[in-house]
Amino acid sequence: MADQLSVRLAYGERGLPVELPRERTTVVAPRFRPGAPDEFELLLRALREPVAGPPLRDRVRPGQRVAVSLCDSTRPQPRHLMIPALLAELDGLIRLEDVVLLVATGTHRANTDAELRAMLGDEIVDRVRVVNHDARDDSSLVWRGEFGDGVPVWLNREWVEADVRITTGFVEPHFFAGFSGGPKLVAPGLAGLGTVLTLHDAARIAHPDATWGVIEGNPVHDDVRAIASATGVDFAFDVILNRDHEIIEAFGGDLLAMHRSACAAAQRLAMQRVPEPFDVVVTTNSGYPLDQNLYQAVKGMSAAAKVVKPGGLIICAAECRDGFPDHGSFREVLASAESPRGLLADIEARANTVPDQWQVQIQAKIQSKARVAVHSEHLDPEQLRSAHLAHCPDVAEAVLAEGPNARVCVLPEGPQTIPHL
Repeated sequence: MADQLSVRLAYGERGLPVELPRERTTVVAPRFRPGAPDEFELLLRALREPVAGPPLRDRVRPGQRVAVSLCDSTRPQPRHLMIPALLAELDGLIRLEDVVLLVATGTHRANTDAELRAMLGDEIVDRVRVVNHDARDDSSLVWRGEFGDGVPVWLNREWVEADVRITTGFVEPHFFAGFSGGPKLVAPGLAGLGTVLTLHDAARIAHPDATWGVIEGNPVHDDVRAIASATGVDFAFDVILNRDHEIIEAFGGDLLAMHRSACAAAQRLAMQRVPEPFDVVVTTNSGYPLDQNLYQAVKGMSAAAKVVKPGGLIICAAECRDGFPDHGSFREVLASAESPRGLLADIEARANTVPDQWQVQIQAKIQSKARVAVHSEHLDPEQLRSAHLAHCPDVAEAVLAEGPNARVCVLPEGPQTIPHL
């Protein structure tokens, strides 16, 4: 129809088409850049021509043990390209049996063998040792001291005892750490539970600078940066992706200088200003693998909350094939109070004793500002009600129900683009 705007929301692996009123709908999407014509060559160049410091091969000696940190399956890092490029650059210098690939799960569950093979490819999994970090296994952790603003730091033993430590990841705006990638691949990625709970405690999460696109003065990122700097990273390797998860830029070198350059590039690509708040904001969590569960979908809600009017409506389309998920305490904590405001009060009272409280705290803050509905074929109305969320069976109908004058903002790629006033 001429008066309707067709938008395809990133949802699961297949997307979700919706029709919205054209005249009052604003679409905020990433500034698209095509992927590099030769992604592998771009990666090798980042390893050989770093942002700061010597090339990777100049930092490694034969016989050394190398630990490589990488994102888990909830992140679209192109591990199948980055890890082979890294190993190719070290070929002839380091034996594969001296390399360990550490999946920086933080407090997430371990990745299955099938997931690891999808992430890395059969050849890598069959030839290189891959270890899932476990924040709850004290025997796999080493005490490193107290860093930043009083953060007690336990880190993965294999990471600490390696001769060479390399982080790999991708950089995009993060809803309370400012940006992903870089130092986050050390902590919380490879940190013990006590470290993560402190980094994500109620006071840090509540700070006004613990938000999208802010790293300096952000208490979460300040401490993450302090931990990685104090405990040592020998080389850092990050990429920026377009909406098709293709590599458009690659960065290597000294951790902090590399990450600052990558963050600046990501900010130019993924943050956009809008003139005023909206009555309705339709968002996603960027599709699979990022919208596997409701826990992760809070990020999409948080992006929408930046530009929704107080009392307005946020509609989040997230597949949630893994439910809340079932592991962890996220669902239990969400249902532990009668309202979002009650959740916030409980979290402030209990400080940092619950592993998933930071995601609950952010969701409760959003719900204290606006109404939130979720479109998901894997979560039924009763499950969503237990989380103080409304069920949205049809996105277009929910938008129309807000009235003929409601101004609408759509974030079809969710937190891949962060709108701000």
